Amino acid sequence: MTHGTSIPDTVTLHIPFHVVKRGGRKEMQLPEGAPRLRRTDSTLVKALARAFRWKRMLDSGEFATIAELAEHEGIASSYMTRVLRLTLLAPEIVEAILDGQQGREVTLVRVLEPFPVEWGKQQFSKKETT
Repeated sequence: MTHGTSIPDTVTLHIPFHVVKRGGRKEMQLPEGAPRLRRTDSTLVKALARAFRWKRMLDSGEFATIAELAEHEGIASSYMTRVLRLTLLAPEIVEAILDGQQGREVTLVRVLEPFPVEWGKQQFSKKETT
């Protein structure tokens, strides 16, 4: 830009994307092949943190049962049980979630569904980062 060039009042950018629902929220999705940034899913990370915290509290003997701990935390014991199962996820899956590299299909709703406890049988796809 030279000294005499005027700055336009309006600049228009065209960015191709579409909106998809993911885990009860709306998210912008770029077209295939577009570079993707790593983005951690804070809901999943919080659930993992809670699961390992609760497991530690149970293992230490601070609480004798899941029902006792759930009452202390003010949540349903059935929900706590489902969240505690996250401690059985393969380390690679936990690491991928913490790094924001889990696949789009890996949402809290999905990981709270029953899954095999054997790490080798747990499946997920890694998010592509190009």
